[in-house]
Amino acid sequence: MLVSKKICDELSDAEIVQKALDEVDFFSCLYTRYEAQLLRYISHLGSVPAAEAEDLLQEAFIKVWRNLRAFNPAMKLSSWLYRIVHNQVISSLRRQRSFGKDRMALWKDAFMATLPADEPSPAEAFDAAALTHEVVEQLPLPYREVLVLRYFEQLSYEDISDILELPEGTVATRLNRAKRAFARAAAHTALNPQNQ
Repeated sequence: MLVSKKICDELSDAEIVQKALDEVDFFSCLYTRYEAQLLRYISHLGSVPAAEAEDLLQEAFIKVWRNLRAFNPAMKLSSWLYRIVHNQVISSLRRQRSFGKDRMALWKDAFMATLPADEPSPAEAFDAAALTHEVVEQLPLPYREVLVLRYFEQLSYEDISDILELPEGTVATRLNRAKRAFARAAAHTALNPQNQ
């Protein structure tokens, strides 16, 4: 028997984890609380159909259940869940490697050169409102990760650092580079609409 939404809503994340360890039915509270945002994250990061995103989420929650006792309460539960889901998506993308290799080679060759000095900085040229899923999904995974987490999921640098297991300074640097890559991709897409 699943726990009612009303009861789940009254519990904090830490309480849900503790109760789930004692009584498996409370695990449904975690799933209910985080399902929508994690599915959205999977679809943005992995560019996968809805059915595949749901499968990836199910697999991730199996890992969450298996590792629930290892959860460190000093960490935010949401960051821990994002990390597990993130790793599940990355593993899936690696299994589909041939597609990614071709795309990555194209980007390294064509779009990742250093910006000329007369171009605006990423902060000046970047407009978060202009982020489109179609352009973001063309970016190399390290850039797509930070853009999705920061602008689609609206997470802090600290949360992104926890999820990706990177120092905050590295997150900031990668985000700057991702903004530049996005600007190039958006310009390239605008100039070549037939490639969409």
